[in-house]
Amino acid sequence: MNYSQTLTWLFERLPMYQRVGPPAMRFGLDQMNRLSAALRDPHRSTKCIHIAGTNGKGSTAHMLASVLQTAGYTVGLYTSPHLKDFRERIKINGQAVDKKSVVDFVNQNLAILEEGGYSFFEVTVGMAFSIFAKAQVDVAIVEVGLGGRLDATNIITPILSVITHISKDHQQFLGDTIAAIASEKAGIIKENIPVVLAKNEKVVQQVIIDKAKSTSSPIFFAEEVSANKYTTDLLGDYQKENLANVTMAITALSEFNVEKKHLVKGLQSVVKNTGFQGRWKILQDSPKVIADVAHNAAGIAAVIEQIKTMKYERLHIVFGMVNDKDFGQISAYLPKDASYYFCSPEVIRSKAVDQLFAEASQLGFRGATHHSVASALAAAKKEASLSDIILVCGSLFVVTEVL
Repeated sequence: MNYSQTLTWLFERLPMYQRVGPPAMRFGLDQMNRLSAALRDPHRSTKCIHIAGTNGKGSTAHMLASVLQTAGYTVGLYTSPHLKDFRERIKINGQAVDKKSVVDFVNQNLAILEEGGYSFFEVTVGMAFSIFAKAQVDVAIVEVGLGGRLDATNIITPILSVITHISKDHQQFLGDTIAAIASEKAGIIKENIPVVLAKNEKVVQQVIIDKAKSTSSPIFFAEEVSANKYTTDLLGDYQKENLANVTMAITALSEFNVEKKHLVKGLQSVVKNTGFQGRWKILQDSPKVIADVAHNAAGIAAVIEQIKTMKYERLHIVFGMVNDKDFGQISAYLPKDASYYFCSPEVIRSKAVDQLFAEASQLGFRGATHHSVASALAAAKKEASLSDIILVCGSLFVVTEVL
């Protein structure tokens, strides 16, 4: 298979959560352990940093990768999902894995992959560990896909675990209470392995503390770091918490030689060093168009809080979401005096725009439906004055279509 054929095989033959949602989910590590064994357990030859949480995982992972790269280390980075290119999931020193590596992995292991009945996510995790092992990276930063305890990435024993901000999301998989969700995230904590914990509400803090005590894992509290001590090229006020996560993670990573100058420069060069996209991305200035992948209550709340601090005449929101998300859960954080341009991203999981409009209208939101993300954004631009703000949010897939 060539690269195009390989992607078709990956996307169409394997159940993929980003495309079809819950039917693609597989909880438990038996399948991942079996796949890893067939690949000769490549994760065992690589030092890993494991990152879980509800919001901030991607930002924290990319910031940390940038800092370690700046300090001279060869850094593997596994994140999900991708925005535009599958290869964004697997990077080495900020460069997406080359097409040949993707093709070679699938072709060389095709029999194993076809016979095993593995999910898309399991295969991409196995691919990442194989590529990192072959490249002999100094460290791999691994972002959890969903949850933690039963996530396919949790076959690793990392040198450090990082748990970012936790809020309610994916309750159908992780539990209805914040404590239950925190317990699932805490599942990445391993015996005697240090853990960095982001600022969280007390019930979450206690769940993580109790888990860390049970595993004799030293715990580092990111909130002890001043939020204004460092700055980053990643825009968005919510990045302050992620800055604290990274700063504390560097403190906990005693085996790596990272000086203050590496931390300062690395944090200021995240986009350049890693190609990170989709967080508070300013697409134009007049009117100001901002795209952000915020898609749950906590993420939307953070974005809207920053919007409130800005000067503008009217706010226009281009909004779409996937069908397993409840508009009602995030509606309390969305301003009703904004003009809404409802749309559906082009994925199987997308919530039908008529359904989204009905849910929003019932809750008192004003707006109109549009047949595509592009047409919704075009309508917002046509309606907006130069002093207005247009926000694009609600789903990673919506943002992907405007980038």
